[in-house]
Order: sequence, then structure tokens, then C-alpha cells
Amino acid sequence: MAEAAEKHKDYEGAKLGMWLFLATEFFLFVGPLLLYYAYRYRYGSGFVSGSAELGRALGTINTVVLLTSSLTMALAVSAVRKGMKKAGAALLAATIALGLVFLFIKFIEWSAKIGHSIYPGSETLAAMEPGKVLFFGLYYLMTGIHGLHVLGGIVLLSVMLKMVMSGSVNSEECAPLENSGLYWHFVDIIWIYLFPLFYIVT
Repeated sequence: MAEAAEKHKDYEGAKLGMWLFLATEFFLFVGPLLLYYAYRYRYGSGFVSGSAELGRALGTINTVVLLTSSLTMALAVSAVRKGMKKAGAALLAATIALGLVFLFIKFIEWSAKIGHSIYPGSETLAAMEPGKVLFFGLYYLMTGIHGLHVLGGIVLLSVMLKMVMSGSVNSEECAPLENSGLYWHFVDIIWIYLFPLFYIVT
């Protein structure tokens, strides 16, 4: 009985720790977000014209990819809780694959802009109106930070996949996977905020 209570306590502590970690990660985006809104208010036309130069189709596809990955992540946790090891592992692998697809599309998008010399510090960007310069500076900063979080999530989920396959994460010991799921959902939610900020500016 005492052992069960101790496991429950550890589970709650791990959950609380993850929520506190996610709170600190959220504040990492607060500063850039405040800058975004302040500069968008001052340079509205520049932000609108900058947004028009982004590939809205690619941004939309990436949004669908991440939303789908949240679904596969939730299903993976559910499967492992029910003792469905193979299904949980397959769903985790699908989540990882979708994360890689997201990064690949983002790489294509960044490469296209860099290929046209539109990147922070370039002469082409510096020659544009101030609003556009600020827009693309924030675009690279915020989507870059988010991309690093996606990469970190992929590494974390890869570790979880190995643990599920080995049996160290299972229906009885599922807290690490659930916390990893929380992190992945957080990454997805951040993108849901970033997508309209950069791709649907009117």
C-alpha cells in the first residue's frame, strides 16, 4: 500500500514538474510576442506585405501536420496505458515522422527565402521598408525557436519509443510518456499561435 502511494506521489510530482517546465518555456516566447504586437501596431502595412511573401500553403500544411501529430501522440499514450505496446510504439513512430515532416517543410520554406537573400543581415532585407525588416526578423527568430523545440521533442519521443519497446515504459509506468506528450502538445499549441501571426496578417 505504501509503495503504491509512493508511486502515485512520484507521478504527481513529475506531472507538476513538467507543468512548471512548460510554464518557463512559455515565457521564452512572451518577449518576442510582445515585440511582435508592438511593431505590428506601428508598422502594420509592412507586416501585411511581409506576410504576403510567405507560403501560406506550406504554413497550412505544417499546421495540419502538427495537429495530426498531436492526435497520434494522444493515441500513443492511450495505447500504452491499455498495454497495447506495439500500437503505442507505432503511433509514437508516426508522431516522430510527422515532426520530421514539419521540420523538412520548414527547411524548404527557409531555404526559399534565404535563396532570395531574405534573411536577417542581408542587404536585400535591409533595403526593404522597416516593417518588413522587423517582420522577417521576428519570423526567423520565433519560428527558429519553435523549430528547435520540435527537434527537441523528436529526440525526446525517440527516447520514449525506445523505452516503450524495451518495456520500461508500460501501462504501469507511463508517466514519462505522458509528460513527453504534454511537451509535444505544448509545441503544437505554440505553432497554432505562430501560424496566424505570420501567415494570416491582414
